[in-house]
Amino acid sequence: MSTEDKATLGFQAEVKQLLHLMIHSLYSNREIFLRELISNASDANDRLRFEALSNPELTAQDERLEIRIGVDKDARTVTVSDTGIGMSRDEVISQLGTIARSGTSEFLKQLSGDEKRDSQLIGQFGVGFYSAFIVADHVEVVTRRADLPADAGVRWQSNGEGEYTVESLSVAERGTSVILHLREDSDEFLEEFRITSLITRYSDHIAFPVLLQSDPEKPADTINRGKALWTRSRAEISDDEHIEFYKYLTHDLEAPLTWSHNRVEGKREYTSLLYIPSRAPFDLWNREAARGLKLYVQRVFIMDDAEQFLPLYLRFVRGVVDCNDLSLNVSRELLQQDEHVASIRRALTRRVLDLLARLAKDDADKYAQFWEAFGAVLKEGVAEESTERDKLSALLRFTTTESTTDAQEQSLNQYIERMQPEQKEIYYLVADSLSAARSSPHLEALRSRNLEVILLTDRIDPWMIQYLTEFEGKTFRDISRGALDLDGEGDDETSIDVEPDAEQQDVLKRCKRVLRDQVDEVRLSRRLTDSAVCLVLSDDDPGLQIRQLMEAAGQAIPETKPSLELNPQHPLFERLSSTDDSAVFEDLVQLLFGQALLTEGRVPADPGAFVQRMNKLLLSADQAAV
Repeated sequence: MSTEDKATLGFQAEVKQLLHLMIHSLYSNREIFLRELISNASDANDRLRFEALSNPELTAQDERLEIRIGVDKDARTVTVSDTGIGMSRDEVISQLGTIARSGTSEFLKQLSGDEKRDSQLIGQFGVGFYSAFIVADHVEVVTRRADLPADAGVRWQSNGEGEYTVESLSVAERGTSVILHLREDSDEFLEEFRITSLITRYSDHIAFPVLLQSDPEKPADTINRGKALWTRSRAEISDDEHIEFYKYLTHDLEAPLTWSHNRVEGKREYTSLLYIPSRAPFDLWNREAARGLKLYVQRVFIMDDAEQFLPLYLRFVRGVVDCNDLSLNVSRELLQQDEHVASIRRALTRRVLDLLARLAKDDADKYAQFWEAFGAVLKEGVAEESTERDKLSALLRFTTTESTTDAQEQSLNQYIERMQPEQKEIYYLVADSLSAARSSPHLEALRSRNLEVILLTDRIDPWMIQYLTEFEGKTFRDISRGALDLDGEGDDETSIDVEPDAEQQDVLKRCKRVLRDQVDEVRLSRRLTDSAVCLVLSDDDPGLQIRQLMEAAGQAIPETKPSLELNPQHPLFERLSSTDDSAVFEDLVQLLFGQALLTEGRVPADPGAFVQRMNKLLLSADQAAV
């Protein structure tokens, strides 16, 4: 192909089709139009405020900067007006006649770094205005730039079909009015309560008053609170204001436990206001429920549940994040993932964990209240967020064998402070309930040596502890698994001899023949001082609780066999040693195995046979007594 055949051509656009796509496909929620028009009005006011700094004559006649919403049911119109900078005829043609051309964006390019940071300009894509056609079949714009005379006003009109008209007219006041002639299916937006609810939802924290007038005979009402609490200095905000704002934000009747207010400046600029509730919501354990912070961009509400800013295990946190610049989609309804969002997420996660650490240090009672409500959820983070595992581990609270109440009040730091001088590991036991844990035979040898054991009884504990392998240089040890060697640890230096002699070896072999494939091994125990028997898993076998959770989720788990440990000093072991009758021996062994299952929270495979053996032995004991 010769160079003469090569040409660079521009894309051709069918404006009517492009407008149709923007109006009917860009926005998923019809009510967004009011947010967009109020945001544009706010930008116009803010631009005037900036220009008046160097040209005070612009506001000399009227210093009001406000936004007015007018509803006329008879004319079927909704009007959004501002007292801002306004537009000239050329600006109207340039900004309203060119799709995706933003006057705000152009103005921002002219500002210095500090001026841009101080501004509260919102618009960036230049398409928000066209959302008016979602609810209106005809839109009229009447405007006059603040630095032009009254006869320099402009009227722009379009039905959204690809054409518009522009005409000059006299406009007494500066600013812009957007008049929406509503479609037949948009009657809801003629109702005062509907407009009020939309202003409250999307524009409650706009910096300028938003007034609504639905009756020309009555004065307009200011709808928005105009109190973007997070934009004020921390030193200016009282505790009562924080509590009031939290209740308004969350509809919670109770005050929050604590909060954090922070502003970040520099490359990434955002403000966060985070609250820790005092009680758990009813849907706390529904991981699919709506969650997250309220997202604002320059005080304009974007979404209720911006879940991208905090991990799932912090889903109880409530609050606001207000960013100057985010990767929103063009309709500003969706937050797009990028490094900016990921960076804010990391920073907010650390801020919440630091806030909880301060609460734990400064107010133990409030932290205990927090832990009772949200502790089990916080444990999810140990498994899900390896980068913050050290901070999370320090926040964990447990019940231990040293606890005087059932409450989870002991930290890992407190456990380590109480460790025996020779103790090498942090001991723990997983059980279905606190009562089952405290009566577990696995505790006996450790209790006799004054070795403290953490008792894990929450449903999430078996999953969490798989990831909590080390803390402050100490490893964790499940006392119900593997061979337990306590020699040299604790106050009792007496070593239990578990090397069986010939007679004991014979008993162990006979027990293994009876139990056959039900157990992996039968051996003497170092764990037991009072109980006769216990079951021990290998280090790699899934625990009972994990097995139950996975089976409940429909996942098949390969069968594993525990080891059976016998206490050679218990009278029942002596009974086994002295029993020559094979039938009686088998019944005793099966009963001991069933007993071990019951202490682990499990049920014998054949409960009926277990009961029959027990009754048989009880009756034989009665006959022997007679």
